[in-house]
Amino acid sequence: MKILLTGTTGQVGRALQLPLAGLGTVLAPTRREFDLARFEDLRSILDQLNPELIVNPAAYTAVDLAEDERQLAYRVNAAAPNEIARWAARRNVPLIHFSTDYVFDGSGHIPWCEDDITGPVSIYGATKLAGEDAVRSAGGPHVIIRISWVYSNHGRNFLLTMAKLARERDELRVVADQFGAPTSARAIATAVGKILGTDRESIHRLERQANIVHIACSGETSWHGFACAILSGLKQRAINVKAARVISLRTDEYPTKTRRPHNSRFDLGKLRDIMGCSMPSWQEALDVELDELSKVLRDCDRASQ
Repeated sequence: MKILLTGTTGQVGRALQLPLAGLGTVLAPTRREFDLARFEDLRSILDQLNPELIVNPAAYTAVDLAEDERQLAYRVNAAAPNEIARWAARRNVPLIHFSTDYVFDGSGHIPWCEDDITGPVSIYGATKLAGEDAVRSAGGPHVIIRISWVYSNHGRNFLLTMAKLARERDELRVVADQFGAPTSARAIATAVGKILGTDRESIHRLERQANIVHIACSGETSWHGFACAILSGLKQRAINVKAARVISLRTDEYPTKTRRPHNSRFDLGKLRDIMGCSMPSWQEALDVELDELSKVLRDCDRASQ
């Protein structure tokens, strides 16, 4: 089976390459070769690639910048998925499309279920919801996977930012009134590999069972709690850090252009009960990433001596 995987320079796309390789031949075009911003060209490119499964984690994810680059965010997050989904529907090709917790308004404290009413409060969230709607409207076999609080040992993310700042600053200042489950790209990829199964029929069966599913690590914390765990984990692994503490902030003390969700918790019942997939705790997933990151940091320290 030929599998088209987008966004392989991103955190989730990169992590997905290994589990998808067990399903078939992975086609991983570069952003230049498969540019979602140039959605008008995607149909002809898809004709040439002729995939039998499409996995689309690629997205415009610059949450704050999207408020100023609305058209670009829409092209990548909504117009491109529309083109991909319509091409796939005409050929009965399954599409696995990734979305986000930002499709909800972030209110309350109860974990979001897949069928809860959406209500994005940012351009980023609105464009991602438009992408979901386009995938559903195309009418082909599809699964929408919503993810949140993603990090890894690559790219730009909270883990790497905190690790860098912890080695440069005396203290860290992090928001403590936004809640969710930090989820490694590795954990997401492992879960996707499990729920996709081993053949094309298992993918169609997945679509019949649930066309939207939430994936996140189990448990919950705040960004402040996540930062504390990162700092503690680095110290436990004998990594030289400068920061002695993490100061908690309210959201209004750390203003951003885009309103962040206070509640990014996901209900994992469908993932567990229907997909048969259990997730590691966010602490367990973080330990795995910190083990690898610590090796890199120790190498950097030795090279600088």
